Amino acid sequence: MSAKSTPSEFIRTVHFGLCKETSDWQMYSSNLTGFILAVVSSAFIGSSFIIKKKGLRRAGVNGPSASVGGYGYLLEPLWWLGMVTMIVGEILNFVAYVYAPAVLVTPLGALSIIVSAVLAHFLLKEKLQRMGMVGCLLCVVGSTMIVLHAPQELSLSSVEEIWELAIQPAFLLYTASVVALTLVLILYYSPRYGQTNIMIYIGICSVVGSLTVMSIKAIGISIKLTLEGINQLIYFQTWIFAMVAVTCIITQLNYLNMALDTFNTAIVSPIYYAMFTSSTILASAIMFKDYSGQSASSIASELCGLITVLSGTSILHSTRDPDPPAIADLYTPLSPKVSWCIQGNGEWKQKDEDGTSPNFFTILQPDYFK
Repeated sequence: MSAKSTPSEFIRTVHFGLCKETSDWQMYSSNLTGFILAVVSSAFIGSSFIIKKKGLRRAGVNGPSASVGGYGYLLEPLWWLGMVTMIVGEILNFVAYVYAPAVLVTPLGALSIIVSAVLAHFLLKEKLQRMGMVGCLLCVVGSTMIVLHAPQELSLSSVEEIWELAIQPAFLLYTASVVALTLVLILYYSPRYGQTNIMIYIGICSVVGSLTVMSIKAIGISIKLTLEGINQLIYFQTWIFAMVAVTCIITQLNYLNMALDTFNTAIVSPIYYAMFTSSTILASAIMFKDYSGQSASSIASELCGLITVLSGTSILHSTRDPDPPAIADLYTPLSPKVSWCIQGNGEWKQKDEDGTSPNFFTILQPDYFK
């Protein structure tokens, strides 16, 4: 205390310092809680894919597989265990958004890809190649960079405060841009180019998904405050966020299923992850001002971490073996020893395996039955 300072000023200074340290510790503890929940969520979600796949394989042994329209997996306990595991993982991911900013939670979703790839290597005998290991390492390094430089989140005490953030001009402009872009993609580009351009369906999922995360985060905070005794269900803003979340989730799932049904999963997954993560971080930065007060070096480190995670995800997916065609059991190529020929009288006749008859003059060997 300086010679000119009064005892009351000294006390106020000490009190302010203690309050600031307490606030910083609470923010750090909240981020840590969100980080742990996001990691555990990724472990559950990554494991669920493997468990469900093993259940599908077991069900396929005793009846038609799911790829040809079989529903035997609904009687397989292992498949249901995988579904329960995925639901638990999604719930944990939902809660993680309550405690930590989206710029921290969303990129950590890449860890589920690592868990799935590693477990598939040991349990499903799907070989993880060396470049795949490099991809896993890049995801871990990038995630670590993001966690170390994650911003502190605003302390919110009511859903009305979240509503004020949602109706600020910058976020309203972002929301209007997302709605306009989505309508253009759905009404004009999707009918014309959706089946040939992968960016159409994934673009819709990604930009709409960013609004999904913002709405879910608002709902999560409302539920948390309500459980703490501060009822947020009496505010109309809570129900608006809920309606927005439901609408966005339905739209997102619809076009994600269309993308997966049209294009190869190994291509859809990394592109969707990259675009969805980037859109979510941008939306969170605008609405919650995540980067406000951060130094340029911290922001640059987070961007480098994000780019590293995206690169690792792309490498990991590019080294995966392609999935077998979903209709392989219905339409299979003809054996190279079997071909069909036209006789001189115009009749179709199957050729012998050992050679052709001298009466044949045209040989046709189609690849598939039509």
